[in-house]
Amino acid sequence: MSIIVNLDVVMAQKKISASELAESVGITPANLSILKNNKAKAIRFSTLEAICHALDCQPGDLLEYVAPSAHEPAKQFKKERR
Repeated sequence: MSIIVNLDVVMAQKKISASELAESVGITPANLSILKNNKAKAIRFSTLEAICHALDCQPGDLLEYVAPSAHEPAKQFKKERR
């Protein structure tokens, strides 16, 4: 995946545990774990906002775009129908 979630890095910098963050944000520890381990397919802006508020950070501190390497096949995106 080309979007990397650096939540664990920011949590370590802010010295906050997963259980503390999950409680502060109002999400389950399981859903926080999915985010931390780069398994999430999407994140609601309200959740991102709550995480940024709890960690006193910006969305760019948590999310990083990494271009696919030449060895990775290009991901095909579906066109949205209107």
